[in-house]
Amino acid sequence: MRLCAALILLLMGRSAATAEQGWVDFRVAGPFICRADFSLNGHEAVFSELAEIQQDLLQRLGVPPGGERIEIYLFQNRSSYESYVKRWFPKVPSRRALYIKNHGPGMVLVYLSDQLHTDLRHECTHALLHASLPMVPLWLDEGLAEYYEVPPRERSHKNPHHSGTVWSYRFGRIRSMQNLEEKQELKDMGRGEYRNAWAWVHFMVHGPPIAREELVGYLTDIRLGRPPGKLSDRLARKFSNPKDALVQHFKTF
Repeated sequence: MRLCAALILLLMGRSAATAEQGWVDFRVAGPFICRADFSLNGHEAVFSELAEIQQDLLQRLGVPPGGERIEIYLFQNRSSYESYVKRWFPKVPSRRALYIKNHGPGMVLVYLSDQLHTDLRHECTHALLHASLPMVPLWLDEGLAEYYEVPPRERSHKNPHHSGTVWSYRFGRIRSMQNLEEKQELKDMGRGEYRNAWAWVHFMVHGPPIAREELVGYLTDIRLGRPPGKLSDRLARKFSNPKDALVQHFKTF
Protein backbone atom coordinates (compact mmCIF):
# COMPACT_ATOMS: atom_id res chain seq x y z
CA MET A 1 0.00 0.00 0.00
CA ARG A 2 1.22 3.49 -0.80
CA LEU A 3 2.42 5.55 2.14
CA CYS A 4 0.47 8.62 1.13
CA ALA A 5 -3.00 9.92 1.70
CA ALA A 6 -5.57 12.59 0.96
CA LEU A 7 -6.47 14.23 4.25
CA ILE A 8 -9.31 16.73 4.58
CA LEU A 9 -8.46 18.69 7.73
CA LEU A 10 -8.91 22.05 9.39
CA LEU A 11 -5.52 23.74 9.18
CA MET A 12 -4.30 26.04 11.91
CA GLY A 13 -1.40 28.45 11.67
CA ARG A 14 -1.11 28.12 7.89
CA SER A 15 0.28 31.61 7.31
CA ALA A 16 2.87 31.24 10.03
CA ALA A 17 3.90 27.85 8.70
CA THR A 18 4.50 29.34 5.27
CA ALA A 19 6.26 32.49 6.43
CA GLU A 20 8.71 30.93 8.86
CA GLN A 21 10.11 28.24 6.58
CA GLY A 22 13.20 29.19 4.60
CA TRP A 23 12.39 28.31 1.00
CA VAL A 24 15.22 28.02 -1.54
CA ASP A 25 13.32 27.62 -4.81
CA PHE A 26 9.91 28.61 -6.17
CA ARG A 27 7.98 27.44 -9.24
CA VAL A 28 4.52 27.99 -10.74
CA ALA A 29 2.84 25.44 -13.03
CA GLY A 30 -0.85 25.77 -13.86
CA PRO A 31 -2.70 26.11 -10.54
CA PHE A 32 0.31 24.88 -8.57
CA ILE A 33 2.57 27.16 -6.54
CA CYS A 34 5.60 25.22 -5.38
CA ARG A 35 8.10 26.13 -2.66
CA ALA A 36 11.12 23.94 -1.92
CA ASP A 37 13.94 24.04 0.59
CA PHE A 38 16.31 22.75 -2.11
CA SER A 39 17.03 23.62 -5.75
CA LEU A 40 14.43 22.34 -8.21
CA ASN A 41 16.81 22.35 -11.17
CA GLY A 42 16.39 19.04 -12.96
CA HIS A 43 12.77 18.59 -11.88
CA GLU A 44 11.18 20.81 -14.53
CA ALA A 45 9.51 17.91 -16.38
CA VAL A 46 7.33 16.90 -13.46
CA PHE A 47 5.84 20.39 -13.16
CA SER A 48 4.80 20.23 -16.81
CA GLU A 49 3.19 16.87 -16.07
CA LEU A 50 1.27 18.30 -13.11
CA ALA A 51 -0.24 21.01 -15.30
CA GLU A 52 -1.03 18.33 -17.91
CA ILE A 53 -3.02 16.29 -15.37
CA GLN A 54 -5.46 19.17 -15.05
CA GLN A 55 -5.94 19.30 -18.82
CA ASP A 56 -6.41 15.54 -19.00
CA LEU A 57 -9.00 15.58 -16.23
CA LEU A 58 -10.95 18.15 -18.22
CA GLN A 59 -10.62 16.58 -21.66
CA ARG A 60 -10.98 12.94 -20.64
CA LEU A 61 -13.29 13.08 -17.61
CA GLY A 62 -15.02 16.45 -17.83
CA VAL A 63 -13.55 17.71 -14.55
CA PRO A 64 -12.85 21.43 -15.04
CA PRO A 65 -10.18 23.46 -13.23
CA GLY A 66 -11.22 24.35 -9.71
CA GLY A 67 -10.24 27.99 -9.94
CA GLU A 68 -8.04 27.94 -6.85
CA ARG A 69 -4.32 27.73 -6.28
CA ILE A 70 -2.76 24.58 -4.89
CA GLU A 71 0.31 24.99 -2.71
CA ILE A 72 3.16 22.46 -2.90
CA TYR A 73 5.88 22.27 -0.25
CA LEU A 74 8.95 20.15 -1.00
CA PHE A 75 11.57 19.14 1.55
CA GLN A 76 15.12 18.00 0.95
CA ASN A 77 14.94 15.06 3.34
CA ARG A 78 12.55 13.04 5.43
CA SER A 79 13.63 14.53 8.75
CA SER A 80 12.90 18.13 7.69
CA TYR A 81 9.57 17.01 6.23
CA GLU A 82 8.55 15.15 9.38
CA SER A 83 9.68 18.03 11.58
CA TYR A 84 7.53 20.46 9.59
CA VAL A 85 4.49 18.17 9.65
CA LYS A 86 4.87 17.42 13.36
CA ARG A 87 5.14 21.10 14.23
CA TRP A 88 2.27 22.45 12.16
CA PHE A 89 -0.01 19.44 11.72
CA PRO A 90 0.58 17.26 14.79
CA LYS A 91 -2.63 15.24 14.35
CA VAL A 92 -1.77 14.12 10.82
CA PRO A 93 -0.68 10.45 10.61
CA SER A 94 2.83 9.65 9.45
CA ARG A 95 2.89 9.30 5.65
CA ARG A 96 5.52 9.61 2.95
CA ALA A 97 3.52 12.32 1.20
CA LEU A 98 0.42 14.28 2.12
CA TYR A 99 -2.46 16.18 0.61
CA ILE A 100 -4.18 18.37 3.18
CA LYS A 101 -7.15 20.63 2.60
CA ASN A 102 -9.24 22.96 4.68
CA HIS A 103 -12.01 25.19 3.36
CA GLY A 104 -9.56 27.03 1.13
CA PRO A 105 -6.67 25.97 -1.14
CA GLY A 106 -5.17 22.54 -0.69
CA MET A 107 -1.59 21.77 0.33
CA VAL A 108 0.69 19.02 -0.96
CA LEU A 109 3.72 18.10 1.16
CA VAL A 110 6.42 15.75 -0.15
CA TYR A 111 10.07 15.08 0.63
CA LEU A 112 12.87 14.36 -1.83
CA SER A 113 13.19 10.62 -2.53
CA ASP A 114 13.37 8.33 -5.54
CA GLN A 115 9.55 8.46 -5.51
CA LEU A 116 9.32 12.25 -5.55
CA HIS A 117 7.74 12.59 -8.99
CA THR A 118 5.33 9.71 -8.39
CA ASP A 119 4.28 11.17 -5.05
CA LEU A 120 3.80 14.61 -6.57
CA ARG A 121 1.61 13.33 -9.40
CA HIS A 122 -0.42 11.21 -6.97
CA GLU A 123 -1.04 13.87 -4.34
CA CYS A 124 -1.61 16.65 -6.87
CA THR A 125 -4.29 14.53 -8.53
CA HIS A 126 -6.10 14.47 -5.18
CA ALA A 127 -5.67 18.24 -4.98
CA LEU A 128 -7.07 18.86 -8.46
CA LEU A 129 -10.08 16.62 -7.87
CA HIS A 130 -10.95 18.25 -4.54
CA ALA A 131 -10.44 21.74 -5.96
CA SER A 132 -13.22 21.06 -8.48
CA LEU A 133 -15.51 18.58 -6.73
CA PRO A 134 -17.28 18.90 -3.36
CA MET A 135 -16.51 15.26 -2.60
CA VAL A 136 -14.96 12.18 -4.20
CA PRO A 137 -15.60 8.63 -2.90
CA LEU A 138 -12.46 7.30 -1.24
CA TRP A 139 -11.90 4.38 -3.60
CA LEU A 140 -12.36 6.52 -6.71
CA ASP A 141 -10.18 9.30 -5.29
CA GLU A 142 -7.36 6.79 -4.77
CA GLY A 143 -7.99 4.95 -8.04
CA LEU A 144 -7.67 8.14 -10.05
CA ALA A 145 -4.56 9.19 -8.11
CA GLU A 146 -3.00 5.76 -8.81
CA TYR A 147 -3.85 6.17 -12.51
CA TYR A 148 -2.30 9.64 -12.80
CA GLU A 149 0.75 9.00 -10.62
CA VAL A 150 2.75 7.56 -13.52
CA PRO A 151 4.04 9.66 -16.45
CA PRO A 152 1.50 10.26 -19.25
CA ARG A 153 3.11 7.80 -21.68
CA GLU A 154 2.83 4.99 -19.11
CA ARG A 155 -0.80 5.40 -18.01
CA SER A 156 -2.45 3.08 -20.49
CA HIS A 157 -0.05 0.11 -20.49
CA LYS A 158 2.82 0.50 -18.03
CA ASN A 159 1.32 1.24 -14.64
CA PRO A 160 2.93 -1.06 -12.01
CA HIS A 161 -0.55 -2.31 -11.12
CA HIS A 162 -1.13 -3.74 -14.60
CA SER A 163 0.76 -7.01 -14.30
CA GLY A 164 -0.60 -7.83 -10.85
CA THR A 165 -4.12 -7.10 -12.03
CA VAL A 166 -3.86 -9.45 -15.01
CA TRP A 167 -2.44 -12.27 -12.87
CA SER A 168 -5.02 -11.85 -10.11
CA TYR A 169 -7.85 -12.04 -12.65
CA ARG A 170 -6.40 -15.24 -14.11
CA PHE A 171 -6.81 -16.82 -10.67
CA GLY A 172 -10.33 -15.43 -10.26
CA ARG A 173 -9.39 -12.83 -7.65
CA ILE A 174 -11.70 -10.06 -8.80
CA ARG A 175 -13.00 -7.40 -6.42
CA SER A 176 -16.33 -5.83 -7.24
CA MET A 177 -16.85 -2.09 -7.32
CA GLN A 178 -19.45 -2.54 -4.59
CA ASN A 179 -16.72 -3.93 -2.35
CA LEU A 180 -14.59 -0.85 -2.95
CA GLU A 181 -17.54 1.47 -2.36
CA GLU A 182 -17.82 0.06 1.18
CA LYS A 183 -14.38 1.41 2.09
CA GLN A 184 -14.84 4.62 4.02
CA GLU A 185 -11.46 5.08 5.73
CA LEU A 186 -7.89 4.97 4.49
CA LYS A 187 -7.05 2.20 6.92
CA ASP A 188 -9.45 0.00 4.96
CA MET A 189 -7.48 0.54 1.74
CA GLY A 190 -4.78 -2.11 1.44
CA ARG A 191 -2.58 -3.06 -1.49
CA GLY A 192 -5.37 -5.06 -3.10
CA GLU A 193 -7.87 -2.22 -2.77
CA TYR A 194 -5.49 0.25 -4.39
CA ARG A 195 -4.80 -2.13 -7.27
CA ASN A 196 -8.48 -2.86 -7.83
CA ALA A 197 -9.45 0.80 -7.59
CA TRP A 198 -6.87 1.50 -10.30
CA ALA A 199 -8.21 -1.39 -12.40
CA TRP A 200 -11.77 -0.06 -12.37
CA VAL A 201 -10.53 3.41 -13.30
CA HIS A 202 -8.45 1.95 -16.16
CA PHE A 203 -11.51 0.04 -17.39
CA MET A 204 -13.66 3.17 -17.38
CA VAL A 205 -11.00 5.35 -19.01
CA HIS A 206 -9.67 2.93 -21.63
CA GLY A 207 -12.44 0.35 -21.92
CA PRO A 208 -15.89 0.54 -23.56
CA PRO A 209 -16.87 4.15 -24.30
CA ILE A 210 -20.11 3.68 -22.39
CA ALA A 211 -18.11 3.01 -19.22
CA ARG A 212 -16.28 6.31 -19.53
CA GLU A 213 -19.57 8.05 -20.23
CA GLU A 214 -20.90 6.76 -16.92
CA LEU A 215 -17.79 7.93 -15.07
CA VAL A 216 -18.01 11.37 -16.68
CA GLY A 217 -21.70 11.59 -15.84
CA TYR A 218 -21.08 10.50 -12.28
CA LEU A 219 -18.36 13.12 -11.72
CA THR A 220 -20.52 15.77 -13.40
CA ASP A 221 -23.43 15.03 -11.09
CA ILE A 222 -21.12 15.36 -8.08
CA ARG A 223 -19.75 18.67 -9.36
CA LEU A 224 -23.22 20.10 -10.01
CA GLY A 225 -24.63 18.96 -6.68
CA ARG A 226 -26.97 16.36 -8.16
CA PRO A 227 -27.38 13.04 -6.29
CA PRO A 228 -24.94 10.77 -8.17
CA GLY A 229 -26.09 7.47 -6.68
CA LYS A 230 -23.55 4.65 -6.71
CA LEU A 231 -21.24 4.31 -9.66
CA SER A 232 -21.58 0.52 -9.42
CA ASP A 233 -25.36 0.85 -9.94
CA ARG A 234 -24.83 3.06 -12.96
CA LEU A 235 -22.47 0.55 -14.54
CA ALA A 236 -24.84 -2.33 -13.73
CA ARG A 237 -27.51 -0.63 -15.84
CA LYS A 238 -25.13 -0.60 -18.82
CA PHE A 239 -23.41 -3.99 -18.44
CA SER A 240 -25.13 -7.28 -17.67
CA ASN A 241 -22.06 -8.27 -15.62
CA PRO A 242 -19.61 -5.42 -14.92
CA LYS A 243 -17.01 -7.76 -13.38
CA ASP A 244 -16.97 -9.89 -16.55
CA ALA A 245 -16.61 -6.72 -18.64
CA LEU A 246 -13.68 -5.67 -16.43
CA VAL A 247 -11.90 -9.01 -16.87
CA GLN A 248 -12.52 -9.01 -20.62
CA HIS A 249 -11.05 -5.53 -20.83
CA PHE A 250 -7.75 -6.66 -19.35
CA LYS A 251 -7.72 -9.80 -21.51
CA THR A 252 -7.94 -7.82 -24.72
CA PHE A 253 -6.44 -4.41 -23.94
